[in-house]
Amino acid sequence: MSKHGTIRRYTLEIEKIKRGQFPSFQEIKNYLFEHGFEIGDRTIQRDIEQIRFEFGIEIKYHRNKNGYYIDYENSLNIESFFRFLEIVNTADLLTESLLESKDSLKHISFDLGGGLKGIENLKLLLKAIKDHRKISFTHFNFHTEKSRKFILNPYLLKEYQNRWYVVGIIPGGNELMTFGIERIENLVIEPETFTSDKKLNALEMFNDTIGVVHNANTVQTIVLSFTPTQKYYAKTLPLHSSQQVLIDSKNEYRVSLKVVPNYELIQQILKHGETVKVIEPQWLVEEVKGVLSRTLGKY
Repeated sequence: MSKHGTIRRYTLEIEKIKRGQFPSFQEIKNYLFEHGFEIGDRTIQRDIEQIRFEFGIEIKYHRNKNGYYIDYENSLNIESFFRFLEIVNTADLLTESLLESKDSLKHISFDLGGGLKGIENLKLLLKAIKDHRKISFTHFNFHTEKSRKFILNPYLLKEYQNRWYVVGIIPGGNELMTFGIERIENLVIEPETFTSDKKLNALEMFNDTIGVVHNANTVQTIVLSFTPTQKYYAKTLPLHSSQQVLIDSKNEYRVSLKVVPNYELIQQILKHGETVKVIEPQWLVEEVKGVLSRTLGKY
């Protein structure tokens, strides 16, 4: 079976178990059969082992419930895994449609904003991260409008708004730096290796952050009020995984976020225009008011 088929099978198994109903082995097998996978018991057992080995997702059997569940506490990078499955399966479904009919492209509109530029470097960057190898490259800075050569200890690949970034530390430094891969040229994986800082978990550091700009500020509670019509967008496209509903009425949809404030948080608030209002903290109220005032002054 193709790799896409295997990933599709993993997705169905995770989908069934993720619902939290402790499905039995036979229920998982039946679910796969309903979706076109007629496989043996050993294949399912091997899938569970491979999901643990390849992706760090712990699927365990609950004896009292007589079924399987995901041990979230002991699973690694589970949200990244779910996002990975989403991307792969979307690509798989589109590939199937195109194989069925080349005319399918006439009915699909892609965002052509240049988000795929530099994507050819993803495999090299991921290998460097896994092998703890230093990388060198030239990076163009939008603010200075100049290119500069860097040597980096790479720690993480991060996706944000259909663009990819490599996150790492300059040798001798102690702060994470982020580089857009669409602005990277002359990428070289150096023979020299580096030792990762065990105290630094780059993935966790971004858990409380919107976007790719990480700073040393502390997590704060942000409260936003949306108009009744905008609440459907805020519900289906939450600004952050920490988003919690405070008020859901015919007059207002109010939520709270627990994030480290940064420039991208303000960007995400501003994109909702007049349909959102910052309630707290007060400094953020003033910040957004200032941006809107300066914007109005340009007209």
